[in-house]
Amino acid sequence: MQENESLLEEAETAVTEEVQEVVEDIREETTGKEAEEKGIFPQILEGMGDHHSLSYGIWHPELPIMLLDEGEFHFYSGKTAMEESGDYVFEGHHIVSATDPSHHPTFDLSITNLVAMQWLGMISLFFIMWRVAAKYKKNPRKAPSGFQNAIESIIVFIRDDVVKPNVGSEKLAKSLLPFHLSLFFFILFGNLFGLIPGGHSYTGAVGTTGALALIAAIVINVSAIRTSGIKHFLHHLLGGAPAFMAPIMVPIEIVGLFSKPFALCVRLFANMTAGHMVMYALIAMIFMFKNIWWGVAPASVAFSLFVLSLEVFVGFLQAYIFTILTSVFIGLAVGDGGEHH
Repeated sequence: MQENESLLEEAETAVTEEVQEVVEDIREETTGKEAEEKGIFPQILEGMGDHHSLSYGIWHPELPIMLLDEGEFHFYSGKTAMEESGDYVFEGHHIVSATDPSHHPTFDLSITNLVAMQWLGMISLFFIMWRVAAKYKKNPRKAPSGFQNAIESIIVFIRDDVVKPNVGSEKLAKSLLPFHLSLFFFILFGNLFGLIPGGHSYTGAVGTTGALALIAAIVINVSAIRTSGIKHFLHHLLGGAPAFMAPIMVPIEIVGLFSKPFALCVRLFANMTAGHMVMYALIAMIFMFKNIWWGVAPASVAFSLFVLSLEVFVGFLQAYIFTILTSVFIGLAVGDGGEHH
């Protein structure tokens, strides 16, 4: 009797395991069909966006999720922990309540992939500059060499060929040099980090470029007011026209104050996003023409490597353009109020 019961239990266990395997196969097949119907390009665009995990080949480490909902703070170590808690679930790329799909958290303060890459960029920038400064303090009379010399060359170039010629005031240029250097290196690191396998260009997010443009707008106008005075700044809004033209010229100049930072935002965002899209699209052609992938792959990989090398140049170029245009806009805002040398 006991032998029959044990055989029955083993049979039930085997059937249960087989059913689970079938369910998993159906789930994987369904997911594969949905991905195939969705298309490779939408998947690429989603991968370029902001999400709650990093991607290193087959390893996808989850990032912490922090939610503020109706005055209550929720912290989860990752997506899996959040869904296992039964409080919230993912609906596409949005977090909703597990019991009420129409309810979204008040604020999503999660550490996403782009936020993590920004922190990595700032930490890397701080460590590199700290090491370079430490070498100067240790041997102030020794000529720089190697990486220290490369950093000094960039700093001297930004000072002598970008800030001083465009700002218009020697005193203002000296005070704004740290801002321009921080702007250049922060954008440069963001551009280059996206070329590392598993990395993401945080400068390819409109939120990041918008914040940089907003900071630049504040620096531009505050510098103009402090250097030239509020009276000269308001007179500058006339654009050189007579006072009776103020109702027409002032609104136009105010629009110009916002259009310049907006152009900085869109230019950096569009250039970094477009380059990555072209590179991913070339790789995606291998999957699109999977029946003849052996004929498409060599050309696709070759062009991708060319675009990758071009992206390195574009990364430096866009950091330079953003920095020099900011200094040019400061010089235009200061106008004749600066001390020209």
